[in-house]
Amino acid sequence: MNEGGTISLPWLVIRQDDNGNRYRVGRYATRAEAQKIADSLDSRGHKQLYWVERISQTQGPSPAQNGDGARN
Repeated sequence: MNEGGTISLPWLVIRQDDNGNRYRVGRYATRAEAQKIADSLDSRGHKQLYWVERISQTQGPSPAQNGDGARN
C-alpha cells in the first residue's frame, strides 16, 4: 500500500490488435504477476500482441486505450 492507504498497481498488461489498436488489459502489483498474465494471453495463439509496461510515478500510463476506445 502507499501513503494514502490504497494499493499500488504500477504494472500494466497492454494488448495490441492486428489493426494497431492498443488496450489496457489489467493493472498488477508486480512485474512478475503482469508478465504471467501477458504470457498466458500470448500463448493462446491469436494475432494480438501482449506486453508489460510500468506506469510512471509522475504521469499516467502510455497511450494505450482504456477499453472503451478513448485515448488516455
